[in-house]
Amino acid sequence: MADYDLQGKVALVTGGARGIGFATGQALRARGASVVIVDLDPQAAQAAAAQIDDTHALGLAADVTDRGAMQRVVATTVERFGGLDVVMANAGVVSKAATLRAMSSENVDRVIDVNIMGVVNTVEVALPEIVRRQGHVVVVASIYAFMNGIGTIPYAMSKAAVEQLGRALRVELAQHGASASVAYFGFIGTEMVHRAMDQDPLAGEMLATLPKVLHKRLTPRQAGEAVVRGIEQRKPRIIVPRRWIALSLLRGMLGPLLDARQERDAATQAVLAKLDRREGEEQPTTA
Repeated sequence: MADYDLQGKVALVTGGARGIGFATGQALRARGASVVIVDLDPQAAQAAAAQIDDTHALGLAADVTDRGAMQRVVATTVERFGGLDVVMANAGVVSKAATLRAMSSENVDRVIDVNIMGVVNTVEVALPEIVRRQGHVVVVASIYAFMNGIGTIPYAMSKAAVEQLGRALRVELAQHGASASVAYFGFIGTEMVHRAMDQDPLAGEMLATLPKVLHKRLTPRQAGEAVVRGIEQRKPRIIVPRRWIALSLLRGMLGPLLDARQERDAATQAVLAKLDRREGEEQPTTA
């Protein structure tokens, strides 16, 4: 596909009040796009939009799990800016690390609802405009779409589902001259990562079982720039940090080997034993 010029386009980003979503919104505006920031917190959405641009950015509050609310967001976007060319389904949550046996059913439901149905709702209500204007969709998966999801099974499940959505959607949109990308993020220095990993000693212990070469973190700004470059090139996959690309490409061979290693690894099993004892603990979700 030919490169995609963002000048004059209209983009919508969910979970856009901070972190990767906000950084992507800034990068989109820097390329000349008008930007709609969607967040659960109305004040945060409006403040983020005002910081991006007083005239060419709009902050709207919506819960991505509410399809009707997302329909109203798209309608407002079209009314304000005349159309919608790019949508990034970025909003997501993660639960406190625990084994599935120890995790509360409410948390499982919340992660699945936001991270899968929230993405589906966002994409589905935007598709008529994306097709009409031959635009682009970005769905946000994770390295956990192809990494073993021990300690965070619902999150990993949701990101694998999002990957499948993005891959199939790209093929389905080709006939219309539109396109889609799957964004796979490793460890980015967001509030979600800080609260879910840095403030949880067991999550840190689990991370320590991975090879150190995979620990590298990027800033939200670096991730946002990578997303926008991917949109401009209509890339099928956006993987950051780039060192995860090899593991993604070799997943069919390395995945089973790594799974077997984790089954036998004493350090991994010791951390899992601790996570298994979190049954009954407070387990907040983090956005």
